[in-house]
Amino acid sequence: MKIAVCVKEVPDTTAEKRLDPSTFRLDRSAGDTMLNEFDKYAVEEAIRLKEAGLAEEVVLVSVGPQKAVDSLRQGGLAMGADRLVLVSDEAIAGSDYLGTARVLAKLVESVGAELVLLGAESTDARGGVMAAALGEALQRPWFTAANTLALEGGTLTGERQTDDGVDSVTVALPAIVSVTKAINEPRYPSLKGIMGSKKKPQEVRSAAEIGVDPGQVGAAGAGTRVVNVETPPPRQAGVKVKDEGDGAQKILDFLIERKIV
Repeated sequence: MKIAVCVKEVPDTTAEKRLDPSTFRLDRSAGDTMLNEFDKYAVEEAIRLKEAGLAEEVVLVSVGPQKAVDSLRQGGLAMGADRLVLVSDEAIAGSDYLGTARVLAKLVESVGAELVLLGAESTDARGGVMAAALGEALQRPWFTAANTLALEGGTLTGERQTDDGVDSVTVALPAIVSVTKAINEPRYPSLKGIMGSKKKPQEVRSAAEIGVDPGQVGAAGAGTRVVNVETPPPRQAGVKVKDEGDGAQKILDFLIERKIV
């Protein structure tokens, strides 16, 4: 069995994020980049399944600029994944979640993965919907926010935390699952792993090479678009309430005046 792990290059989480005013897209031209932090948990879980003899290969799949190879190699490949396949194409620029899911679906099919793992979300978009979008694009069973995973034969079982307790979800392969930080503790790439990652296969493909319909991706194929962005106004000074025995009433009056309660 092959496991595909969807990974993403994102701006360093400590860096200031800026939008390109001409496109309203995140400016990725400057600053340090890294493997999305949440994706490390999916990579770790895939490697553990392989180490347990339940998978033969772990393939990292991604969509992004060609330079993303460096971040994904130093992150996921150095951790122990076997190879990387990146789709990099100007035709994909401006894709929304559904467009990106269509590209990833074609990529997953091209590598022949039966199980697809994802992190809970990316630190640049914070959407958390890619597992669902990919599941619909591939027409495979999917579930999100797995805290545990167990694979037996062709059946995958996972537990996910809900407001009412813990749900146990069972799906048949092929399937798609996103995982949370509770599932494991990702390993740190060793020096041997970092050096060895340079020799692992790192393939960059175009949209046409994996059979993507150009009319369904990019800004032209997006079902959503950003029409405007505004900088939030500076935060104003708050109201201090001096408690002279009537502090609670003053707070209540303040909230009632603003129709909060």
